Amino acid sequence: MSLSQADNLGLAPDFNLLALDEALQKFERLYPRASQVVELRFFAGLTEVETAELLGISLTTLKREWNFAKVWLYRQLSPASQPDNPIL
Repeated sequence: MSLSQADNLGLAPDFNLLALDEALQKFERLYPRASQVVELRFFAGLTEVETAELLGISLTTLKREWNFAKVWLYRQLSPASQPDNPIL
């Protein structure tokens, strides 16, 4: 794949990376272990089993925290949760 082709593989135009970063930081402050689950599963690409073993938690707990994280982040990033006039 050429670099010019890679330009077209980006995120959706309305995707707000700043909002994602802020949501991830807030999530980490509120839910440190669940935040580790997100980092290991999404960013490091570990499997559920690998992540659970690394964190020393059961697979059931890992799945619960992973699902919770996805829902929490989705809600934080949904347009309905964004203020109309954010303060910068």
